[in-house]
Amino acid sequence: MGPRGWKELFLSLFDYKTEKYVVAKNKKVGLLYRLLQFFILTYLVVWVFIIKKGYQDVDTSLQSAVVTKVKGVAFTNTSALGARLWDVADYVIPAQGENVFFVVTNLIVTPNQRQRTCAEREDIPDGLCSEDSDCHPGEAVIAGHGVKTGRCLRAGDQARGTCEIFAWCPLETKSEPEEPFLKEAEDFTIFIKNFIRFPKFNFSKSNVMDIKDKSFLKFCHFGPENHYCPIFRLGSVIRWAGSSFQELALKGGVIGIRIEWNCDLDKAASECNPHYSFSRLDNKPAKSVSSGYNFRFARYYRDQAGVEFRTLLKAYGIRFDVMVNGKAGKFNIIPTIINVGSGLALMSAGAFFCDLVLIYLIKKSGFYRDKKYEEVRSCPPDNVLEAEEEEEEEEEEPGLGLSEQPVSESGLQEQPEQPKAQHGSLDLKGNSYVSPQRLEPSRPGHLVNVEQPQTLQTVET
Repeated sequence: MGPRGWKELFLSLFDYKTEKYVVAKNKKVGLLYRLLQFFILTYLVVWVFIIKKGYQDVDTSLQSAVVTKVKGVAFTNTSALGARLWDVADYVIPAQGENVFFVVTNLIVTPNQRQRTCAEREDIPDGLCSEDSDCHPGEAVIAGHGVKTGRCLRAGDQARGTCEIFAWCPLETKSEPEEPFLKEAEDFTIFIKNFIRFPKFNFSKSNVMDIKDKSFLKFCHFGPENHYCPIFRLGSVIRWAGSSFQELALKGGVIGIRIEWNCDLDKAASECNPHYSFSRLDNKPAKSVSSGYNFRFARYYRDQAGVEFRTLLKAYGIRFDVMVNGKAGKFNIIPTIINVGSGLALMSAGAFFCDLVLIYLIKKSGFYRDKKYEEVRSCPPDNVLEAEEEEEEEEEEPGLGLSEQPVSESGLQEQPEQPKAQHGSLDLKGNSYVSPQRLEPSRPGHLVNVEQPQTLQTVET
């Protein structure tokens, strides 16, 4: 590459290239293009910016703490326990309220159990036997209640019996509850206190309203008319979850309480409020073999002789899971620019689609394709290119002929300017000079007489 080539390459760095647009007078394609622009603009404004708030920076790393309290009392009078009053310490497990807690609604009580030998229950397959050799001493009964002693106990003349075990006797009876033990549980109240924080924006809030009246929480209940009271009636929560209290209290179940925080921090902090939803999380009894929710626990005592005994309680009840999630958004220029740029890119995609329709799908696609694209088959030699450039320059600045000379108002043809001589106004040739052409005035419609140049002698001084 010579010096000229390097110079052209350097100067080309300062060239600006722009696209060439072809205006296609096609109403169908034009209407399609405007419709695409309208839908893309509607999507960008309505969905991205108004509904999804695409102009905001979002924080989903919610930090949350939940404190729960249950209040209410119930009275029962049964043959196993006698007359008894039940309060929060008796029916709420664990006693320390957390985001997961259990409320007892039904009980099967086996009182006065002591560690001794007794027969295994007949519904335990591994506890069945025909002779003593079927009961290996020291072997635990699979899915049973104790350890085998080596004896097979048969009632009367029956051929089969059950192994003798060392366990807490008498064993728990296999019985199904017929009605809820704590019917008053429907009117128990649940207090849910929730603290949240969005670390990115350093924003914190609680679901308890900041009010000076301390008696507000003693009388209020959550409902459609009092959406900002975090005290819930247990029966109402079950009903909002789509279940019946009698059904759920009989065999137990799991209820989910969801607290949703969606905060727009471009607004006032008072506009950031929790939204509650309730649902049943366990399978309903008709859809599961192991229906409901229950577990066992015991309370231990000692008699006058110092021998330990216990009361076994099989508790049916409702487990509550409090789940907290949410997000916070605040205006930020970066996501705004990103979403606007995405919208502009979609606009370009609309133009690209219309180009495809214009040059490939419509009837006159060949005509529009020829107008849009220019084909160059080969590059001519440099001398041909230079000749074409010189012809273009001559066409851009053509000389005026005598017949095309402009005529002044006085009837004289105007003389085009002659190039000036380098040394003065005269073109010296030896001892003479050539005077320029002179145009004589003529009448309109007649030809112009032109004097021939005359050669003049110079006079020496």
